[in-house]
Amino acid sequence: MKQPISDVAFTPAVKAAQENRGSRASYAKMERRGNLGPWQDAVTPQLAEFIAERDSLYLGTASADGQPYIQHRGGPRGFLKVVDELTLAFADYVGNAQYISLGNVSENNKAFIFLMDYPNRRRVKIWGTAEFVEDNPDLLAKVADPDYKARPERVLVFHVKAWSPNCNQYITPRFTPEEMAPTIQELQQRIAELEEQNATLRKELPEGLAGPLVKEASARNVAPIFAEMPTKGADCALS
Repeated sequence: MKQPISDVAFTPAVKAAQENRGSRASYAKMERRGNLGPWQDAVTPQLAEFIAERDSLYLGTASADGQPYIQHRGGPRGFLKVVDELTLAFADYVGNAQYISLGNVSENNKAFIFLMDYPNRRRVKIWGTAEFVEDNPDLLAKVADPDYKARPERVLVFHVKAWSPNCNQYITPRFTPEEMAPTIQELQQRIAELEEQNATLRKELPEGLAGPLVKEASARNVAPIFAEMPTKGADCALS
């Protein structure tokens, strides 16, 4: 039987923990599904689309003796590139010169990428190996964004071994200014309309009634905007 893709994470110790706590049977059933299950060993069109929308990631590495380290990396939307179905890459820009990830990868190439979609409450875990490529201007030109105001130093090439979406449980939605802009614009437009209506009401209603009625109308008209905020992410799958 082919080794399950999820074995990259489900080590014997992990499986023992699952067995002791009652979840091993369900994961064993998932393993028998192979590539038909939630675990994949190559980049699919769905994952490529998800990656293209991301403007940040978390990179996990460890030293030779196992000391873990997580580093945040960000850039313009789509800065993480799909080179092919087994390879991802991104430009490594000038930072604080600690070079912890660089040093870790030089002695332990196992690495991990964690991708978050906060507005839609989705996340993807990617296991693989990594290498930092320097002095390769052609490769750097392929992955660096010429309009991004930062100086690229090298390229991190990530070789995919396995990936899986993760449940949306406990993810708090967060939004960038760009993601909030349409809602804010709609809110500002509705406020302008309400202010115009309020001005008319104040002229038409007796002085004692104008205040309470205007306040009630404003709350009733603005509230639906926030009810329409995106809350996609009801399951663990990429769609």
